[in-house]
Order: sequence, then C-alpha cells, then structure tokens
Amino acid sequence: MVDVFSGRLLVSKDGRSVDPEEALQNKVVGLYFSAGWCLPCRDFTPVLCDFYTELLEKTQPPAPFEVVSISSDHSAEEMAGYMRAMHGDWLALPFHDPYKHDLKKKYNITAIPKLVVVKQTGEVITDKGRKQIRDKGLSCFRNWLEGADIFQNFSS
Repeated sequence: MVDVFSGRLLVSKDGRSVDPEEALQNKVVGLYFSAGWCLPCRDFTPVLCDFYTELLEKTQPPAPFEVVSISSDHSAEEMAGYMRAMHGDWLALPFHDPYKHDLKKKYNITAIPKLVVVKQTGEVITDKGRKQIRDKGLSCFRNWLEGADIFQNFSS
C-alpha cells in the first residue's frame, strides 16, 4: 500500500492524520468507494462495520485488515458527518485530495458502493468485496488473505 498512497496522508474517523505506510503495512486493504447521500451505501456501510469490527475486535490476534474510504460526498462536511454517523473506525482519503479521481479511474469505479480488496502492491484481490461479504460473511476474509501474499497466522 506504500505505492498506492505514497506521499499522502489518510485521516481517521476522529480527524487525525495517519501515515498510510504505518497503518496499512502487512494488511489486506479494502478500498471503500461510498457516499452518505447514496442509499445503497447507507445500506451496506453497517454491514461493512460489523464485518470490520468482527475481524479486528473479536479475533486474536486482530485480523490484518484495514478499510480506506474514498468519498463521493458533495462536501467535506458531508463526508465528515457520514464518517461520524455510519463508518467503522477505519481510515479515509481526505475529501479535498484529488487523488480520489485517480483511484476511481485505476480501479474502474463506475458506481457506488464498491469495495475493492487489494494486496500491499495495490493489485486487486477482488472488486466484488461487497457481494462476497454479503454472501459469505467472515469466511471471505480467509480467501482474501490467501490472495494477499501476507504471511501471518490468522484463524477465524
């Protein structure tokens, strides 16, 4: 993920700046393209929250997984409100960072919500993360982990 977010900062739900190199190292990363005005997003976000919480808080050791939200909200205030109201304790690309347009193009985002699960290199493991979470629940994470080339002892 160093390549994907090189030279950028991410923000946490509480507004802190976060170094992506540190926060995303050796993790499977879900790039979550979403917006608060989007009803399907508002429908899926709580499902993703539960999935994220289960993986990070209910497993020992916590699963090597992180979500980075890429906003399609209309303003920074809208994005901040959506993050506070609905997001899990994950990270986001700052609203004003024009890099979100590059990411949408790179990962061929034509509609939201979209959860693209990527390796450390930014290579796509699946662009059907939302469907896989809905269909398989936590068990889809093991497949993502196998595709991620991360060597870590994880059991769910």
